[in-house]
Amino acid sequence: MNEMTEGADAPNIALPADNGNMMSVQDLNGQQVVLYFYPKDDTPGCTKEAIAFTAFLEQFADQNTAILGVSPDTVVKHGKFKAKHDLGVTLLADEDHELANAYGVWVEKNMYGRKYMGIERSTFLIDKTGKIAKIWRKVKVAGHAEAVLQEATALNN
Repeated sequence: MNEMTEGADAPNIALPADNGNMMSVQDLNGQQVVLYFYPKDDTPGCTKEAIAFTAFLEQFADQNTAILGVSPDTVVKHGKFKAKHDLGVTLLADEDHELANAYGVWVEKNMYGRKYMGIERSTFLIDKTGKIAKIWRKVKVAGHAEAVLQEATALNN
């Protein structure tokens, strides 16, 4: 498993976005990118997180910062999730866990004594040159979007 570190180059892996186009972090060079990994569309924590990032879209845009959400769900599921909750963030479908593995967030989890592989809720702030500027692991959703916006603003100035 890869362990991403601050200052490392962001992996350049293209995935299908909710609009059907292929997209990678490098497509957004010259912009800062918030790349947030979440376990599953339309679950309570993941929905709250996506709604929070959507609520701050304008402020992130003011800081020249794009937001990409990543989960193992399909493009079709992402489309339904976005429509249901009126989400403005771009969602990438990482069905083969290629990007999650590259960032070291596809991990063994344990729930009620059952072990399984899944996404560790994590966020990566990538600077305009494609380097990882800040990493949040095992994210708690409450207040997270605000904290990321603060870092994106500091990085942009």
